[in-house]
Amino acid sequence: MEWWEAGLLGLLQGLTEFLPVSSSGHLILAQAALGIEGHADLHFEVFVHLGTALSITSLYARRLRAIALALLRGVRRPVQTWRTSAEARTGYYILITMVPTGLVYVLFSDPLEAAFGSPRLVCVMLLVTGVLLLLTVARKDPRGKMSTAKALAIGLAQSAAFLPGISRSGATICAALYQDVKPQVAADFAFLMAVPVIFGAAAIKGLGLLTTTTEIAVVPLAVGTAVAYLSGMAAIKVVLGFVRHGRLHYFAYYCFGIAVPGLILIWQHAS
Repeated sequence: MEWWEAGLLGLLQGLTEFLPVSSSGHLILAQAALGIEGHADLHFEVFVHLGTALSITSLYARRLRAIALALLRGVRRPVQTWRTSAEARTGYYILITMVPTGLVYVLFSDPLEAAFGSPRLVCVMLLVTGVLLLLTVARKDPRGKMSTAKALAIGLAQSAAFLPGISRSGATICAALYQDVKPQVAADFAFLMAVPVIFGAAAIKGLGLLTTTTEIAVVPLAVGTAVAYLSGMAAIKVVLGFVRHGRLHYFAYYCFGIAVPGLILIWQHAS
């Protein structure tokens, strides 16, 4: 992989990991366009995911620290901490979202992994993502708070994002908005709950590196990771602005604009 290809894929990963347009879908389509074999460079995949995870930890460092400390205090007094600490409740809700996500990964990891070989499926799922985003227009001025049931539903939405083309941030923010969660709360929660998921995915894939002896291309790795980190921070700020102003549905038109031409090209190539 050349350094400029690493930079391009890092940019796509950083932007689309947090913009509600599916990072996995864009990487698959970009790899197909560039002639790069999917999942060929596990080192690169692990490090660009770490770059995007660090984007969240950089922007939400104070909040994440407060949540972690609140959860630690809650080990001794869980009921009291739940009642008195908003950050502890957020931490509990994040843990709840990980239950359906973890179960889906464990039970369906093989067919989900196989789905990453289908650009056609990516385009179809991008259409689904676009519809999900467009439907947020129907939820006018949500003002509610998070709850255990809402967190579970958001976790289920996150599970759907294992399919390439379904945006993790889009699905989780939409699931929160549909349940009348205040936009700022919905967006912040979607990014905070991504931290264990992205770090966990990088760790699982990183285990594969322990048995490989593949030579590491340092320059492409560094370029891709740095670009993913910087573009990830920019993407988070962009999404927060769109969510605050009730304009998340604008990204639906982008999803449609990628998916429809993609399906046409795939159909023409197949015929």
